[in-house]
Amino acid sequence: MPADMHLNLAPLTTSGARQPVFARNGAVATSQPLAAAAGLRMLTEGGSAADAAIAMAAALTVVEPTSNGLGSDAFALVWDGGRLHGLNGSGRAPASLSPTAVRERGIGEIGLNSWESVTVPGAVDAWVRLWERFGTLPFERLLEPAIAYAAEGFAVSGVVAGFWTRAAAAAVSRTGGEFAGWLPTFAPDGRGPRPGEVRRLPDHAATLRAIASSRGDDFYRGELAGRLASFARETGGYLTRDDLAGHRATWVDPISVNYRGYDVWEIPPSGQGIATLTALNIIEGFEPAAPDDPEAWHRHIEAMKLALTDAHRYVADPDHVRVPTEELLSKEFAASRRALIGREAMEPVPAEIASSDTVYLCATDGQGQSVSFIQSNFHGFGSGIVVPGTGIALQNRGVGFSLDPGHANVLAPGKRPFHTIIPGFLSKDGRPCGPFGVMGGAMQAQGHLQVVVDTVDHHDDPATALGRPRWRWDAGRRVLLEDTVPAAIADDLAARGHDVLPPDSAADFGRGQIIWTLDDGVLAAASEPRADGVPMGW
Repeated sequence: MPADMHLNLAPLTTSGARQPVFARNGAVATSQPLAAAAGLRMLTEGGSAADAAIAMAAALTVVEPTSNGLGSDAFALVWDGGRLHGLNGSGRAPASLSPTAVRERGIGEIGLNSWESVTVPGAVDAWVRLWERFGTLPFERLLEPAIAYAAEGFAVSGVVAGFWTRAAAAAVSRTGGEFAGWLPTFAPDGRGPRPGEVRRLPDHAATLRAIASSRGDDFYRGELAGRLASFARETGGYLTRDDLAGHRATWVDPISVNYRGYDVWEIPPSGQGIATLTALNIIEGFEPAAPDDPEAWHRHIEAMKLALTDAHRYVADPDHVRVPTEELLSKEFAASRRALIGREAMEPVPAEIASSDTVYLCATDGQGQSVSFIQSNFHGFGSGIVVPGTGIALQNRGVGFSLDPGHANVLAPGKRPFHTIIPGFLSKDGRPCGPFGVMGGAMQAQGHLQVVVDTVDHHDDPATALGRPRWRWDAGRRVLLEDTVPAAIADDLAARGHDVLPPDSAADFGRGQIIWTLDDGVLAAASEPRADGVPMGW
């Protein structure tokens, strides 16, 4: 990487802040140490960054089931062969799921805990496609750590234990029909685990073995597919064998903008990554400012507000509607949106354009391959629907659909919903700086923006960038501020008309990972201080 990355490697002064981990031969980072250890094992055994990413992704379905699972979707950005490749591993709506079918059941909107929210799970196929193209070790070996954790047991980390306990308490009221499988799978004793308590997921282990031995085929076309489809049929679901058999992850061309000399990369729509790029284009027109400059905080919030409003209006599955990607990414469009930013907080309105809970991980190996990978159930454990005896918790990503026929994201059979999960990547002058990501629903695009600004404008090392106080735009003029935000900034934002609110929890501000490649080839990896993870290298 060029020497002008200008990472600020001075020791951090914030109490409790983490330092980057430096390595020469490879590095991994994710929100769970056990999953990171699985990825590092693949690297030390001669595997590629893709191998490490798949091992971590599989392990995370076990050790952090509160955020992702075998019924998740996934996306990836892979730097290999001197360029970036994108993988869209999101699933589509079942063929029988339509606005008419939903309304015939007397349903006015898609609920978080419902069969209507369930789309085809895409993560398992994403693992397979990533391995086919970039893996080097046997696929079965990549899932060995996850299988061992599930079968032999693992000690639950503190943050996960908290989310798990809250989910178990909520699940007590949903015990029949399609929800009958959740408590026996995740809380057989009727409660969530305590921090450090050992939990085993034997059904999950058996399913992982079937996935490993069949290289995913059993999940989409074999016995597992049959069990999933039968359970859906028996409990009012929409998924069928044909829906599962017809799924395949798609290789796509990543999208990017140049921000002050650095290329920032995202997966193209139907994800919200374009909002990060649009917002960066907007704020590039302002001079860089110090990290604690209230004016800069205001401008960044306003830019993100405009970008997300436009994304929610126009971003959808490009196979079904025209998404004005080029227009949204143009510098001219950014200038027109920038002109709307004044001293006071605004109520955002989408531009007029002619139109037709998550885990993140990253890995870099010693051969120059880097992977930015994200996987999600969307909302906690997802829909609350678990296929009995399999450990497969089905996501509720279909909540991203609308039943409004005039909306870009109107539900349609075979359509992918609007996606919040986005992997990020940074490069400069055609050379990789590395993968980055911040998980957490609507926070993801906002977290990407803040990490990029802290890296490029403030020359932060990755641990500093991830540890800085964060903001999160909610809606209208509502802005959540982390409790570490200086009072002077909070007061200034309030004086500008922002409705400044405290967060419900630290989880409101996402959880991120970064691996940068320095000019001498040394890797600098960092993991989010708001989660349980650690970076590892060798």
